[in-house]
Amino acid sequence: MRAAVIEAPGKVTVATVADPAPGPREVVVDVAACGLCGTDLHILQGEFAPTLPIVPGHEFAGEIVGVGKDVTELAIGDRVAVDPSLHCHECRYCRIGRGNLCDNWNAIGVSVPGGAAEFAVAPVANCVKLPEHVDVSDAALIEPLSCAVRGYDVLNGNLGAEVLIYGSGTMGLMMLELAKRTGATSVDVLDINAERLSTAKTLGCSRAAGSADELDQPRGWDVVIDATGNQAAIQDGLGRVAKAGTFLQFGVSDYATRATIEPYKIYNQEITITGSMAVLHSYERAAGLFASGVLDPKIFISHRMPLAEYPEALEQFRSGQGRKIVVEP
Repeated sequence: MRAAVIEAPGKVTVATVADPAPGPREVVVDVAACGLCGTDLHILQGEFAPTLPIVPGHEFAGEIVGVGKDVTELAIGDRVAVDPSLHCHECRYCRIGRGNLCDNWNAIGVSVPGGAAEFAVAPVANCVKLPEHVDVSDAALIEPLSCAVRGYDVLNGNLGAEVLIYGSGTMGLMMLELAKRTGATSVDVLDINAERLSTAKTLGCSRAAGSADELDQPRGWDVVIDATGNQAAIQDGLGRVAKAGTFLQFGVSDYATRATIEPYKIYNQEITITGSMAVLHSYERAAGLFASGVLDPKIFISHRMPLAEYPEALEQFRSGQGRKIVVEP
C-alpha cells in the first residue's frame, strides 16, 4: 500500500509499505480521510514519536475491510472513526482513570503506524461506528473534537463565563463552538491571521481581534484558552485572566517553550492554571456531538488533498494556510 512516512527529522515522503494485517482483536480500516495536526509537525521535528520512521496520522476514519479472528462487534463494511489512544491499562495513571497520562502512552499515528495511508490497523475498542447520515470523509474531525471535549471537561463548564480564545485554527474554532454550547456569556477570539479570524466571525464569536489590547476588558476574562502553543500568545494570555479565573493550556507547544508566571498574583487572585492533554473518555461523546451537527465540516475542512501530496499538505499546514487539511487516500 501507499503511505506517508516520516523517515527522519525534517524528512517526509510517500512510499510503498507492507499492507497491514489485523491482530485477533483488531480491524483493518480503508482510510477515507486523515486530518493533519500540529502533532504531526512535532513528529516531523523529531519530538513525540519514540522511533522513526513512522506512518503519521492520528485523525482518521474509514470503512472496515478486514477483521481479526476474535472480533465480533464490528464487521467488514462498517464505517468507523478511530480513537488513536493506546493506553497500557496497567500503570498507576491508567488505574486511576487518567489514561491520557499513561506512563507507557502510545498512539496510532504517533508511535505506531497511523492513518496517513491507504489502510490502517486499529483495536476494535478504539473504533466508533458512524451513523448513516455522517459522511465518513468528514469524520476525521471527530478526533480533534474529542480533544476539545476533554478541554471542557478540565474547565468543568464554567457556566456564564466570559471566554477569551487565542487562535482561530481548527482547535480554537472547536473551542469556540463548544464554549457557545456550554453556557458562556461571551466568547472572544484572537488571531493575527485575518483569514482564520474571519471564520471565527462566521461562527458567531462575540468579538474578534488581532490583539487583546483591541478589546475593552480591563478586568480580564473568566476563562482564557491558548489554542496556539505560541510563547507570545501564552505569555499574553496569562496576564489576561480575571480574578478567580482559569487559564487553560490547550495548544501544543514546542518542548523548549517557556512562559513566566507571577506566583503572588496567582495566590492573591485565586487564578487557576491548568492543561488539557489529548483524549480522555471523550471520543465517544465527540462522535455523538459530531453526529448531532455541532460542527459544519464545510467550514472546518478547508482543503482535501490526495495522499500523494502529503508532504505538500504538511508544509501548507505549517504555513498557516486554511483550517483543517485532510488527505484522502
